[in-house]
Amino acid sequence: MGNEYSQGPDFWATKARKEGYPARSVYKLEEIDERFRLIRRGMSILDLGAAPGSWSLFALRALKGTGSVTAVDLKALSLPELSRASSFLAIQGDLLEETTLAKLLERAPFNLVMSDAAPDTTGNRTVDTGRSAAIVRGVIALADLLLAPGGGLIFKLFQGGDERDILEEVRERFRSARNFKPKASRKISFETYCIGSDFRGSVARD
Repeated sequence: MGNEYSQGPDFWATKARKEGYPARSVYKLEEIDERFRLIRRGMSILDLGAAPGSWSLFALRALKGTGSVTAVDLKALSLPELSRASSFLAIQGDLLEETTLAKLLERAPFNLVMSDAAPDTTGNRTVDTGRSAAIVRGVIALADLLLAPGGGLIFKLFQGGDERDILEEVRERFRSARNFKPKASRKISFETYCIGSDFRGSVARD
């Protein structure tokens, strides 16, 4: 992408609108996918905390008419391109509730679980990182149940809390795991993304 990353947040928002995406966050996923090659044609992909739909739309376009995308969010998704796609399903509900899990188990296994979900921020970094970690651990628990062997995982996490412990939890489950901050993230943001590749299976706990 060259020096596009130096153009600032307004550039990314404008670019997103021109390309039909509702949020600039899509370019974080684009960079992650270019770097780690997690999205491949024919995949079954799960997007947790999907609203407003940019990640789901990017995945659907990347699949090029193959595979499927399932999205979960408390809010309804209203992108026409998604609603018209027969290979897309939106589930409105809490990603941590049993009723949502039951619906997802019907569509499992997935080849990729991804999440750009984040808590409503309070301005208190300790509180915000703790809430982010709670969401992430829910995402990891779902990945344990829903991922196919060899599958991938992407999720957002606020830095300054449990990111080292969480990265170790991902390393226990995947052959490769690392944290990565896309250039499209705002400089003032304390978010990072964790990427797990080649799922080996969930970890038994006492």
